[in-house]
Amino acid sequence: MNNSLIIALDFPDKRTVVDFLKPFEEEKLFVKVGMELFYAEGPGIVQYLKEQGHEVFLDLKLHDIPNTVQSAMKSLARLGADMVNVHAAGGREMMEAALEGLEIGTAAGSSRPLCIAVTQLTSTSKAQMKSDQLISVPLQESVLHYAKRAQQSGLDGVVCSAQEVSLIRSGLGAGFLTVTPGIRPSGNQEGDQKRVATPRFAKEAGGSAIVVGRPVTRSAAPLESYYTIKNEWEGVLQ
Repeated sequence: MNNSLIIALDFPDKRTVVDFLKPFEEEKLFVKVGMELFYAEGPGIVQYLKEQGHEVFLDLKLHDIPNTVQSAMKSLARLGADMVNVHAAGGREMMEAALEGLEIGTAAGSSRPLCIAVTQLTSTSKAQMKSDQLISVPLQESVLHYAKRAQQSGLDGVVCSAQEVSLIRSGLGAGFLTVTPGIRPSGNQEGDQKRVATPRFAKEAGGSAIVVGRPVTRSAAPLESYYTIKNEWEGVLQ
């Protein structure tokens, strides 16, 4: 998991995914399946990607009462995804229930999927957090609080922006995973993301993994863009 570059397959259907992956036939990728693709294609898309040899982050961001989340995680554990997530805002009891569900649902002899918690979305600004969530503490303090609760719940790590990685590292240790979306190479448009960072910044901050979507999936040359970002993330000099 550490030092992973995760490609966000934010596509409407399997056909588009298959077309996108054609240039990557020689690559074993770590890919993210989000709500749009999963709701369109169902569990079969995870099975397809695993059959192609890719690792899968199933990004459904569960947030419900503990019993419902536990039951859902039992089902998700059987799909073969390598990592799943919940919203830390659901609370410690919910996060503990998610982990229990994964452990129950994982087949004997298999490793349970990693489970991480979303802290504050990278599309959320400090002003939005205060106005929409009525959270008055600084944004970084909110992220660290959620990260601590996730660690106390037994989860493997969190989703956060690269700007909060060093804070989490110093407070929770190097073994706690930090998965960072909102990654944009220098000169790329931010889109709907607010707390963005370059691959190099995320690398130097000590991030465990980065999630990259549009800079690769909407590139005119996806494979070339992938390698450019991968080299920057892994510290390969250009």
